[in-house]
Amino acid sequence: MRHDPLGYLGAELDTLKAQGLYRRLRVLEDEQKPKTTVDHRVVVNLSSNNYLGLTTHPRLRERALEATRRYGVGTGSVRTIAGTMAIHAELEQRLAEFKKTEAVVVFQSGFAANAGTVSAVLDKDDIVVSDELNHASIIDGCRLSRAAIKVFPHKDADAARKILQSLPARRRTLLITDGVFSMDGDLGPLPDLCSLAEEYGSIMMVDDAHASGVFGANGRGTIDHFGMHGRVDIQVGTLSKAIGVLGGYVAGTRALIEFLQHRARPFLFSTSHPPAVAAACIAALDVLMEEPHIIDRLWENTRFFKAGLSGLGFDTGVSESPITPVIVGDGALAMRLSDRLFDSGVFAQGIAFPTVAAGKARVRTIVTATHTRDELQFALDAFASVGRELGIVA
Repeated sequence: MRHDPLGYLGAELDTLKAQGLYRRLRVLEDEQKPKTTVDHRVVVNLSSNNYLGLTTHPRLRERALEATRRYGVGTGSVRTIAGTMAIHAELEQRLAEFKKTEAVVVFQSGFAANAGTVSAVLDKDDIVVSDELNHASIIDGCRLSRAAIKVFPHKDADAARKILQSLPARRRTLLITDGVFSMDGDLGPLPDLCSLAEEYGSIMMVDDAHASGVFGANGRGTIDHFGMHGRVDIQVGTLSKAIGVLGGYVAGTRALIEFLQHRARPFLFSTSHPPAVAAACIAALDVLMEEPHIIDRLWENTRFFKAGLSGLGFDTGVSESPITPVIVGDGALAMRLSDRLFDSGVFAQGIAFPTVAAGKARVRTIVTATHTRDELQFALDAFASVGRELGIVA
């Protein structure tokens, strides 16, 4: 009998189960809406990145169907061979106008945009100065680039300055931060970091995935929110969260974008988006420009829900965005809280190590523009009941 060389993975899974950290994938059986069906149960959905409810917006649905009828269901090639369609070029032009940059290139995901860009613009002789809580895609991009990696404590611009001061002269340096941090919901210190990048001649890069469609005029992101146009060299955004569809993009100078078209491996070796995806993304930009009130509704709901959780005594950390963690510390306790909430009709996923630091486990919640007050109050009532049951709040 052949020895199973992957047998150790079963032991690792048994360890997760013993620690109360094993999770199976829950199955969404309906549309990605604020109230939906998951694992045969109707629940208030607080686990989606669908900030503005655009996954089911009529304008996006119709544009996707039109594009499918006209262009088919796929492109059949990578962008550099035969996979660049007029609709891809139109999306990139619209995104560049939206982000107020010279040009944009679209990637298959936000992860690919970050990892592909960092690994393309840097090499082993360069240096990355990175916030300790930056997204995994940034970390992987840094590793793939083979550049030296220097990490500063979360949002500590003074520590970043000390690192930059200590670096050898004439070494190419990339200073990088998230615009909105995906687990804690706080904002990166963009004004301070942009000033540092200018002082030390560093490339300034911001991953604005969770800010796109949420912060700034018409959802242009944290660069717009902080008034940093022209001071950020590389902007990364997503089409998979508030935009409601799929993909990521990089915005910057035309030279940057043309370079990535020649050197970014995810762009070079992945088939381009189906026409329906590109068309739906264009429709989403139309909605952001013509229906900005949906962003106002998102923030109204966010303020209501945050106030409710805080009033119940939950620790919501330092969130400044619709991402609101309910921090409980112990990983197994976070998973029990998530499971009991689900039993009570609220879908909010537990997050533990290694996604967050040990001792910082939480249930991560995101409200959307399309939640009703009754749905949010139902969720708050469930948090109150389950939180008391588990001894998390009094």
